[in-house]
Amino acid sequence: MSAMTGWWTRRSAAGKVELYTRWTFHLMAPVELVTLGGLPLNSGGKPRDLGTGLTVGLLLWVLAHSALCWTVSSRALGHTTGRRARPVRLAVALAAATLLADLAVAGLWAGGALPDESLVASLLIVTSVFTAGTLVLCLDRVRHMAYAVAGTALAAALPVAAFGHGAPEGLITLVAVLAGGGAYASACGFSSWLLRVVQELERSRDLKARLAVAEERLRFGRDLHDVMGRNLSVIALKSELAVQLTRRGRPEGVDQMVEVQRIAQESQREVREVVRGYREADLRVELEGARGVLGAAGIDCAVDAPALELPAGVQSVLGWVVREATTNVLRHGDPGRCAIALRRTADGVLLTVENDGAVVRDGAGAPGRTGSGLAGLRERLGAVDGTLEAGPVAPQSFRVTARVPLAVPGTSGTRQEKETVA
Repeated sequence: MSAMTGWWTRRSAAGKVELYTRWTFHLMAPVELVTLGGLPLNSGGKPRDLGTGLTVGLLLWVLAHSALCWTVSSRALGHTTGRRARPVRLAVALAAATLLADLAVAGLWAGGALPDESLVASLLIVTSVFTAGTLVLCLDRVRHMAYAVAGTALAAALPVAAFGHGAPEGLITLVAVLAGGGAYASACGFSSWLLRVVQELERSRDLKARLAVAEERLRFGRDLHDVMGRNLSVIALKSELAVQLTRRGRPEGVDQMVEVQRIAQESQREVREVVRGYREADLRVELEGARGVLGAAGIDCAVDAPALELPAGVQSVLGWVVREATTNVLRHGDPGRCAIALRRTADGVLLTVENDGAVVRDGAGAPGRTGSGLAGLRERLGAVDGTLEAGPVAPQSFRVTARVPLAVPGTSGTRQEKETVA
């Protein structure tokens, strides 16, 4: 079942809206063909006698108009999503072709070649309605959209009045095109606006993720500057003073170098603390951070994690699991829900992170095919004798499970706490 629906579920929210909008307007061409295609051939179940040439001409016009509307709407939606330029020439060609066809149909009606008023009204009104909606897809401003609808209505009504059919018939045509074209054009304009807004939200989400990374880099750089700036300045000054004292043969130079050594060791300790704060994760902080980040991305995040007394090393490793799993939720698929649960078991602690809307690519979750992030988590968990399982658990669902035993001696410290900064 997932293989059949993967073409839909693998798309993002913006991709789903775009696909739905495109196919909605692509189906308008068959709708126009079904509506107008049979009119030149029969009326109320009875065959029309319009002549072979006129019948073929009307059928070709209906087919050409529906194909032109399909092409213009497709190009217009490409412009809305930023993939194509605005189809100005095609829109002008559609408007000009509709105007010429209105003049021709009104002239044939006046000349008696098209005596059936219902056929003439259908050709004029229906083609004008589809033209108005298609032109609106090419426009951005509401005022210009209103002009397009009004211009299409006048292009259908004026030939009727100009060829001697009278003002009432022209007024009826004008009102019919304004009503039908206005309604269809409103739907087209709203769909185009909605697609543009969803695309903008998708771009804003990506930009927010990039800004978060940039902000973290700035924070790390700022912390390093705060720690090292003053200490390096003191080291430079005391080293210069020690050089001057040594050249003069004064013993105080040794004391200054001892002080330089002390400041250097203190700087090393402070840098190690900064890097540890950057490289290690606090479980409670990461849980709250995951809730906030996923909530800001529009994902419903449920966190069920009671306060547990865990060794510092275990908390750090589980915090890294939460951080990496949250990153994967944001980067892969189109989730709407994520559940994070922390449980104390008989022999250890269990952490699960499960989300829906996951995209499982070929080989994902298979042994030897996992990403570097999960491989890094397995190395961190291995330092506390923990294990990690990750893979799909249901259609479009993905679960990360981390187990850490607490009965093993030495779990209060990890290899990470023994790392030093060169």
